Amino acid sequence: MTDLTPITALGARAPARHAFGALTITENAGLALASLALRQGAAEPAPLGLALPGPGAWRAGQGVGAFWTGPGQWMIEAEGRAAEDFAAALAVEAPGCSVTEQTDGWTVFEIVSDRGGAPIRALMEKLVNIDAAAFGSGSATRTGLHHMSVFLIRRAEDRLAVIGMRSLAAALWHTLEESAGRLKGERT
Repeated sequence: MTDLTPITALGARAPARHAFGALTITENAGLALASLALRQGAAEPAPLGLALPGPGAWRAGQGVGAFWTGPGQWMIEAEGRAAEDFAAALAVEAPGCSVTEQTDGWTVFEIVSDRGGAPIRALMEKLVNIDAAAFGSGSATRTGLHHMSVFLIRRAEDRLAVIGMRSLAAALWHTLEESAGRLKGERT
């Protein structure tokens, strides 16, 4: 039998991590993702005890989080559960809903600032066409970033998650590294 070795979206055995002045970008290979959609007539669930957020919002609970992706639709996250069948566990918690495994289709990069929110806002201003000052903690949206479509989640004032298609992981990482490196030169 072939000896299979799991690799991250960037093709390594361990998640990538790189610091640029105040900003540190880390590949979050352990985050499980599953989409949840209400079926006609279904009541909105509270999977794993999490109240689902409305448009433009992200909400965290005990080891899980959710962000709104469309009317009656959310992406549910579970930290450290990427190797599990998270979608199956979520489906039990959301009867009458459609649940689809998404973990292997996406890559997640977590960006943390050790100098508060200013470096995160400066990076967002270089990368995306949204009002970075209005995109505060608990905000989530889908937007364009260079030639890619991504989800952005402002986990805290000093934390931003960028979720992009796994097939574009290297291009997304390169874009984030380049922009953060330029900000380091500008002394954010």
